[in-house]
Amino acid sequence: MPYRARLRQVLCLPPKVGMRMQVTEIRELDKKRSRVYIDEEFAFVLYKSELRKFRIKDGEEITAEEYDEITCVILPKRAKLRAMNLLKSRQYSEKQLRDKLRDGEYPPYIIDEAVDYVSSYNYINDRRLAEEYIRIHISDKSKNRIKQDLIRKGISGEDIKAAFDLCADEGFGCNEEEQIKKLLDKRGYSAEAKTDPKEWNKQYAYLIRKGYGSDAVRKVLGGRMEEF
Repeated sequence: MPYRARLRQVLCLPPKVGMRMQVTEIRELDKKRSRVYIDEEFAFVLYKSELRKFRIKDGEEITAEEYDEITCVILPKRAKLRAMNLLKSRQYSEKQLRDKLRDGEYPPYIIDEAVDYVSSYNYINDRRLAEEYIRIHISDKSKNRIKQDLIRKGISGEDIKAAFDLCADEGFGCNEEEQIKKLLDKRGYSAEAKTDPKEWNKQYAYLIRKGYGSDAVRKVLGGRMEEF
């Protein structure tokens, strides 16, 4: 896509009379949608009804007015509605929402606009999401595992720490030793029983993978590997 067209797309400038671009490929994405390529580069995804509305055909030109209506009106509106619909069913972090919109092949500047829109209404709030996740899982997951889960959701370390601090003030503490005991009970392991080193190592490795600290694991398991 020519530089001027790309710049106009990002800034949503008023259409420049006479500016034309050529549709070089229309590639079907699914039964309802197609990818549109302009001047040999991917431009956007449109529904087939929209292709008919704008008379977009392979090898033909698209005017600046048509291009601007698609990129500055139709796609931003659709991305905002998509973001709102996603947030109706569950909470998303900003990163998760961006990933979902990216999967829909919206251009980056449209994703920014949609995220800014829902953020302005406080529909996405990473710290609030972290707080709720901690309250739900603090009784059955290690603190380290919760942190890793939140990091994978794209939540910043600052927001995670603030969420843990608030939850601790509310009385949502993490008793890792009790959690470890419950897990070992489910696995049929008894710390009082004489256990061979291989079994001890197996349980130890399992709990470490769950994110529990080595001191807590050793305390509950009883003994140390070198003592067997």
